[in-house]
Amino acid sequence: MKKKLLLVLLVVCLGLQAQTTRKYSNEFMNIGVDAAAFGMANAVTASTANVNSGYWNPAGLVQLEDNQLALMHASYFANIANYDYAAFAMPLDKQSAVALSVIRFGVDDILNTTQLIDEQGNIDYNRISLFSTADYGVTFSYARALPLDGLNIGVNAKVIRRVIGDFANSWGFGLDAGIQFQSKSNWRFGIMARDITTTFNAWTIDEDQFATISNAVEGQNQELPETTELTLPKLNIGIAKKFVFHYDYSLLAAVDLNMRFAETNDIISSSFASITPAVGLEFGYIDLIFVRAGAGNFQNIQQLDGSDNVGFQPNIGVGFKYKGIQLDYALTDIGDQSAALYSNVFSLTIDWSLFR
Repeated sequence: MKKKLLLVLLVVCLGLQAQTTRKYSNEFMNIGVDAAAFGMANAVTASTANVNSGYWNPAGLVQLEDNQLALMHASYFANIANYDYAAFAMPLDKQSAVALSVIRFGVDDILNTTQLIDEQGNIDYNRISLFSTADYGVTFSYARALPLDGLNIGVNAKVIRRVIGDFANSWGFGLDAGIQFQSKSNWRFGIMARDITTTFNAWTIDEDQFATISNAVEGQNQELPETTELTLPKLNIGIAKKFVFHYDYSLLAAVDLNMRFAETNDIISSSFASITPAVGLEFGYIDLIFVRAGAGNFQNIQQLDGSDNVGFQPNIGVGFKYKGIQLDYALTDIGDQSAALYSNVFSLTIDWSLFR
């Protein structure tokens, strides 16, 4: 029995080694959702407690009191790329909840100039066509309260679909797991483990389409790309506390540590793991008006002279909540402090209590 088990483990390890493991894979699934979270620099692992928990930490879904719907839109790269998100969550009973969320990150109407020059070497603009590239992520979430008061767990099952025109497409699958704990003194702790099984993507490449461009530049023929890739696990650890002043005013303070098991440009980096912190604040008035600020994405950015400079992403946001409708706005990377481009993010959350 032990020999059989060892053989199975060896086969699995060899199979994984044969795949392409990347530092950055399926990155559109790491951008984030919900303008309220963006306003706090995404430091919400411990405090998330609504429909958007399906993305940030599924354990937070247990705190739902009614069905909720969330919608979000953002544009990147001067409106070239569109990022859209929709989610629905519902409590099953007082101890469990489920959610379904969908993310699309896409660039549409890209000019395909691979056939611009005909067989005689003439430029023919009629040979230009359009194509789109889009990434889709569908997440199924389940959360449940544990017997220990204040302790909740949650899991995600993800399906990834990526399409690059008629040239290539892929399917991917992965799992996430999260845990939250809230103490009687209102301290909140959260852990979110993403891609815990390493998310697997299998690509299908149209070799006929590839053949039309593989010899486009003499002496620089491109080889057929890898058809499989693995996304390494990531870990988010958060702590938060909400302070209430004179019943009407509140302040939510949160800190997250975002860890990748790869060497990157994060301010804390080693061959084993890299860590970047995120800090967020949310000031609320009578649970009606919210003002948010945060900073995250601390990176070592190499300058033209070869020196390193620490860049970070400061965000701000505002929100309005009334009778089950919450509208939020965030402006990310104000002052262009990081390598990322700024973006305006809008989101809407609707609670089913609005219709009762």
